[in-house]
Amino acid sequence: MPPSAVASLTHQCSLLLRRLAERHSPAPAPTCPSSFLRALRCLHARLLTANLLHAPSHPHLTLRLIHLYTLSPDLATPAVLFRCDPGPVAATSLVAAHAATGRLRDAAAFFDAVPPARRDTVLHNAMISAFARASLAAPAVSVFRTLLGSGSLRPDDYSFTALLSAVSQMHNLAASHCTQLHCSVLKSGAAAVLSVSNALIALYMKCDTPESSWDARKVLDEMPDKDDLTWTTMVVGYVRRGDVNAARSVFEEVDGKFDVVWNAMISGYVQSGMCADAFELFRRMVSEKVPLDEFTFTSILSACANAGFFVHGKSVHGQIIRLQTNFVPEAALPVNNALVTLYSKGGKIVVAKRIFDTMKPKDVVSWNTILSGYIDSGCLDKAVEVFKAMPYKNDLSWMVMVSGYVHGGLSEDALKLFNHMRAEDVKPCDYTYAGAIAACGELGALKHGKQLHAHLVQCGFEASNSAENALLTMYAKCGAVKDARLVFLVMPNVDSVSWNAMISALGQHGYGREALELFDQMVAEGIAPDRISFLTILTACNHAGLVHEGFHYFESMKRDFGISPGENHYARLIDLLGRAGRIGEARDLIKTMPFEPTPSIWEAILSGCRTNGDMEFGAYAADQLFRMIPQHDGTYILLSNTYSAAGRWADAARVRKLMRDRGVKKEPGCSWIEVGSKIHVFLVGDTKHPEAQEVYRFLEVIGARMRKLGYVPDIKFVLHDMEPHEKEYVLFAHSEKLAVGFGLLKLPPGATVTVLKNLRICGDCHTAMMFMSKAVGREIVVRDVRRFHHFKDGECSCGNYW
Repeated sequence: MPPSAVASLTHQCSLLLRRLAERHSPAPAPTCPSSFLRALRCLHARLLTANLLHAPSHPHLTLRLIHLYTLSPDLATPAVLFRCDPGPVAATSLVAAHAATGRLRDAAAFFDAVPPARRDTVLHNAMISAFARASLAAPAVSVFRTLLGSGSLRPDDYSFTALLSAVSQMHNLAASHCTQLHCSVLKSGAAAVLSVSNALIALYMKCDTPESSWDARKVLDEMPDKDDLTWTTMVVGYVRRGDVNAARSVFEEVDGKFDVVWNAMISGYVQSGMCADAFELFRRMVSEKVPLDEFTFTSILSACANAGFFVHGKSVHGQIIRLQTNFVPEAALPVNNALVTLYSKGGKIVVAKRIFDTMKPKDVVSWNTILSGYIDSGCLDKAVEVFKAMPYKNDLSWMVMVSGYVHGGLSEDALKLFNHMRAEDVKPCDYTYAGAIAACGELGALKHGKQLHAHLVQCGFEASNSAENALLTMYAKCGAVKDARLVFLVMPNVDSVSWNAMISALGQHGYGREALELFDQMVAEGIAPDRISFLTILTACNHAGLVHEGFHYFESMKRDFGISPGENHYARLIDLLGRAGRIGEARDLIKTMPFEPTPSIWEAILSGCRTNGDMEFGAYAADQLFRMIPQHDGTYILLSNTYSAAGRWADAARVRKLMRDRGVKKEPGCSWIEVGSKIHVFLVGDTKHPEAQEVYRFLEVIGARMRKLGYVPDIKFVLHDMEPHEKEYVLFAHSEKLAVGFGLLKLPPGATVTVLKNLRICGDCHTAMMFMSKAVGREIVVRDVRRFHHFKDGECSCGNYW
């Protein structure tokens, strides 16, 4: 072949390679069109037949071919071509291509394959950048040191930008690291390069020392030029440190007001809970005609949802509708997710679902958002439908559903779902464990709760406050107050929720004085009590009959901590006065309230009137409740019982008839006990339990021993007009007696019998449990709707004040 022909063919191949590179889209290799790879292989074949591959006179042809192959899915072919001549240019292309697909080991192998004497700065930069993108600081620093030690090469601005990016991702980043690198940048003369200065600012801002933010500020002030990345890095850095004021100060210095900096500042306000400031800045952004994008709308909608600015959120939605054509589906997705959250939190779940149904595409965040919306709206059935329809679930989906079941009063379903989750090999997070543990507490499933405690430790979640607080509450609700106290004592991070839970546990179990001491200890340790803290301490005073102390803490709320008492605080204090026989003081307290009495206030009054026999004021309180909550069964039952206790059977019958006429159903009393990892439920006069007859026979035997000790059935607690012997039988068949009898029969000798009840324990059952504990020589624990009763040796932890 004549030389001119060879030159012509070389020119043709070079031209074709150039055109192929120009036509190739910048899409990732896996999405590379097959036509591109076919054309590339045809050119490869032509270069082979013309002996132009690896030709010393035309090295650029091979290098360009290798580079084009790295843009395709076929990375094996350029690797073969590279081995014939491992040069720095080809190695740079291969390092970048393999690093982009996550094959760092192969990328490093190509770097190492080039002899040190042939490596150039660009190849070193490619390897440093590869490690930086993978957040591997140590190997990036090692390659940089190789560059410095080469003797003939010097790092350039790309070297420093990549290195600084890698080091900024170190977990143990120290101020000395930042200072050393800054000195290297200054010595090299690269400090004036914009990308290097931006990387230096990011490095300083990710260092947790106070001085590092000053150093970052110094770099900013010395920069001759700044871009949107400069300002955004400073703003985000200050926000991450919790210094939103400094972030705003930097923001106000920005020339040009790049939209990305506005978005960063608004996002910073939202993350810091300063939603009003975020909305103010958004309004200014609109007035100054700064371009709005999906990041702007996502942040401001989140602010409106979190702060309850529902009307403002709707106005933002109106703006989004007008700009809808500018949103591509991928950009619209986070905005639509934020809209679903806004309408869900605004109580407009129907609108939220309508937006969700029109969304294309949807991701797991979308599904979790509508799922949480239904849970928060109390639409548990709808939430179950959404959960079952979800095409993909993550651990958050399961956690939301488990918690939803617990808050919806379906603790058994929560545990079933938790076990199903584990069977699906989905690893629960600490919040999911917290939900399952809370379900055990509601059910009184102590044995199951202890198993979850063991799993929690195995998973390394013992430092999680949410899980530990759930454990503390679970043990308390299952009657194991000593275990609850132990959890509290060993918790690595005790917060206000932990203190409140422990104070509540002590109060519910009859340790009123200990609850007060713990509250005072909390205050002494600098933990400011909140509204819940005062609610728990007033409840503890209520259970222990500590009227003077109750008034002290009630007055301390406003005087010492600036917390105005709410309706629940007044209700607790009124209930405390009523049970102490001071119903007149309770009546006077109502007159001083800064708001009209609520149902909880009138319920406390009615309960106090029943205790003190004040029929007139009790009837008045009941009338108020009938007007406010006519379908609440508790009012009818309490008023009827008040009349029955006074022997006014006609009035009691009239109240029960009124209840029937209004279609109000009484919640049936039931008690349950855990035996052998199974929950056994008993109703009043239960005959359906498979071992009911055995329990009745056992109770007859125990009853005879109790009578010898002095127990006499108190028939005044049978609030129906019937013969005395019939009343004794009704008392004998109360659900808590049946559950305790079953526990005494089935649990090991000496084991504590713990029973849970959905209503308040009656006076006769309370007396019977004291005699029963003495007759059998065992501790009996009963949790009713208000508190715990620990019966031992013929006495109760409540001191008969309940």
